[in-house]
Amino acid sequence: MNPVTLINVNAIIALIKLAKWVFMPTNQVNTVSSLLSAYALRQLIRTGDFTRNTSGFAQGSVQGNIVILPKDWAGDFLQFCQFNPKPCPLIGMSTHAGDFLLPELGQDIDIRSDVPGYRLFEYGIFKQELADIKHLWRDDLVTFVLGCSFSFEEALIADGLEIRNISESKNVPMYRTNIACKAAGRFSGETVVSMRPMLAKDAIRAIQICSRFPSVHGAPIHFGDPKLIGIDDIKSPDYGDAVTINENEVPVFWACGVTPQLALEQTKPPFCITHSPGKMLVTDIVNSTLAVL
Repeated sequence: MNPVTLINVNAIIALIKLAKWVFMPTNQVNTVSSLLSAYALRQLIRTGDFTRNTSGFAQGSVQGNIVILPKDWAGDFLQFCQFNPKPCPLIGMSTHAGDFLLPELGQDIDIRSDVPGYRLFEYGIFKQELADIKHLWRDDLVTFVLGCSFSFEEALIADGLEIRNISESKNVPMYRTNIACKAAGRFSGETVVSMRPMLAKDAIRAIQICSRFPSVHGAPIHFGDPKLIGIDDIKSPDYGDAVTINENEVPVFWACGVTPQLALEQTKPPFCITHSPGKMLVTDIVNSTLAVL
């Protein structure tokens, strides 16, 4: 990074930190934050100065879901991802067990500290939310990074479509469904979906746009009646926040990278760490490089 870029990054970081102590409106803080590079945002996350969900931030950068498992569980999980590419599109993983740096995904990425929130599971039971996992790191841990729907949101916005969770400054709503994943070794479970409400004509356009991005969940897997995929109450998401669904809008559902967390609950590995829903690893990969058309 050249000195001029470093000065600009440090200036924006300083402004974000200052916003915590002055009465800057939230929308102005969000506007400044969206201008951050992925690297600068990770520095804020590492120091604990950014702890919210990452949707809409570091625009242009690929975001990823995180799963960290012991080496003796990694093979089965890798096969689970290969069998279920819609909810679990693998975009990166550690080269060797114990590696906590991910240079192929970005400058100075330290998976132990560069995610805004982590979840610790033991034998499938959620234990606690964490801001940093350095004290839990082990030499046998393997990191998987899965593509995230936040990446295709940028393409939808560029086409003029509203993304309700961004316009309402909320985490995207996510739901458990009755759509079974293909089992792999010890891993099985049902698909989790994220939802964005749209007019029917916009939903069709979203299908066209997102089909170009299979590495970040691709096209929606359902739109319309949520009960058909096992969702009884659209106003009560299992993860994230409820958003407004206006008259004449339909809920549009994409396979979601929280799916592995549900599989982990059912498979019960003795130790596992994931990201907190909505709080992603922001990489230096450019979203447009994932487009296939």
